[in-house]
Parts: sequence; structure tokens; C-alpha cells
Amino acid sequence: MKKNIAIIWGGYSSEKVVSEKSAAGICTFIDKERYNIYMVMIDRDSWVVDHHGTLLPVDKNDFSFKVHGERITFDFAYVTIHGTPGEDGTLQGYLDMIGIPYSNSGVLASALTFNKFTCNHFLKSFGIAVADAVILRKNEPFQSGEIITLLGLPLFVKPNVGGSSFATTKVKEPSQLEGAIQEAFREGSEVIVECFIPGTEVTCGCFETEKGFTVLPLTEVVTSNEFFDYNAKYNGEVEEITPARIPDDLTRAIQHTTEKIYRLTGAKGIIRADYILTDNKPILLEVNTTPGMTTTSFIPQQVAAAGLSLTDVLTDIIETAYNKRTSERSL
Repeated sequence: MKKNIAIIWGGYSSEKVVSEKSAAGICTFIDKERYNIYMVMIDRDSWVVDHHGTLLPVDKNDFSFKVHGERITFDFAYVTIHGTPGEDGTLQGYLDMIGIPYSNSGVLASALTFNKFTCNHFLKSFGIAVADAVILRKNEPFQSGEIITLLGLPLFVKPNVGGSSFATTKVKEPSQLEGAIQEAFREGSEVIVECFIPGTEVTCGCFETEKGFTVLPLTEVVTSNEFFDYNAKYNGEVEEITPARIPDDLTRAIQHTTEKIYRLTGAKGIIRADYILTDNKPILLEVNTTPGMTTTSFIPQQVAAAGLSLTDVLTDIIETAYNKRTSERSL
């Protein structure tokens, strides 16, 4: 009997448009012969499931919906919300409470990695190199001059929680800093300001299933834009080279660090870690426990470069989480 799989997308932030693209990508990759696929959209106003083009309300008591009086429940949730409530652990807590297994990291790992400043400084304590940064909180005073003295110019300003596709600014002049900070505050109550590190940007994905741990080939990111922004990510203004054109020993070192990050954060499912290489040294930028999954995103590229089938990978992830939850219930 086929399992009912909910692909959950949407969210409360500007990242919703990215989430929709990832949900569509995941839908193309999941094995339709093995699973019944339902698209579930969550936002602040409603939870609805797309049933053959008709939007039906989701009962939050048990994450089910009704069709002609028949209640349909889900066996598994594939969460692809970039931002709150799906990337910060909030939705994972709900799914844990009602007993539905899901694709990505749990409450603690999601909450930790969602907060860029906290996550990077946690990992820094284990010897992982990260960019120098300061954290700003809404309604708390800050001095632009002090930030520039500490971090130099240029520097990056972005929301501390959420993705880096929106409200991220590369600040080159002192006069730009305050406006960039205010723009980032429109996306959330915390802003991270990081020093600029020149170099080559690479990203590395990994995942674990019942079959073992897999670390993927690296992707090199080449863009003429100021940084890897929304247009670079989703409008083709970038060259993505997989595997990355870096020495094998450096590739292995980054893959080892990425696995170390997976273990330290307690991640689950597929994650991606982004780095800047400067003087052949990898500097961690951020950890993403809900990476983009469009047909052209990094993870599908890396899975293909590894000679794997993304359909098979997603099946393994689903079955691993489902089997784990089933065994926990039997204890």
C-alpha cells in the first residue's frame, strides 16, 4: 500500500516564493509509483492541501484532510519551507507531537542552524573557521562607525534568521550601512553583519540514511553579481561548476568538515554547508538544513555528479525516517 507523503511548502517570510520552487522540484523527484504525493501549503492565514486542483483545509489536530467525508492522513512529511515555521524547528515540534515522521533535522538542530550567528559561533568552538560578525537586535542601539572599525569594508548585512536570498546587502561605503541594516530588520528582529572575505565560494551537501553516510561532490559558485543573491540563485545569473575546480585534498577537507558539522549539530536528512575559500582555507558561511531542491539547485547537481539517483536518495531518506519513527513507537 502506498504511503501518503505531504510536501509542505510556504511559510511566513519572503522565502515563500523559494519554497514553492523547491516543492515543485521535490514533487518531480519523488517516486510516484511508491508514494501518493500531496502538496500542502502553510502560511499565517491557512493550511491547505491541493487535491486535484481543489484547496482543502488541513485539520491541525492530526494533520489530516477530508475528501467527500473520508479522512485522509499522512504517513510522512517532506518539509521544504525556507524560513519560519519549517526551517526553525517550529513545524518539526508540531510533527513530533502528533507522531508524523519528516525529512529534515529535528527541533534543536533546526533552531540552531536557523540562527546564523549562534550556529557559527557554536561551530567555531569546535575549531571550524567562520567569518567575524556582530549581531544586532531590533530596538537596541548600534554604532555604524564601531561596526566598520571592527569588521572593515566591504561587509555583508543580512537577516540573522532565514535565508540569504532577501534583504542581504554588500556594503561598500559607510553611508550604505544603516540603510542595509534597516532593510534586513524588515525581514526579522535580528541582523547579522559579517566581514567580507575574498575568495572562491563552494558548497557541499551530505545526508545520512540506513544505508550509511554520504558526502557529495562540491559545487563551485561563480557569479558576476556582487554575491550569490536571488537573481544568481534563481534567475540564472551564475555559473555553478560541479565538481568544484579545487585540489582533491582541499575537497576532502571540506567534505570532512561538512560531515563534522552534520554530527555536531545533530542534523538529519539532507543538509548543505557553504564556504568561502581564501588562501586555500575554507571559511564557513552558513549551514542550511532545508536546502533548495529545484531541478537546478545545488543538491540535485551534486547528487547527479556523485552518480546517484535523487529519486532513490529521497526514497532512502523517507524510509529511514519512517522506519525510525515506527521502531520508536514499538518501544
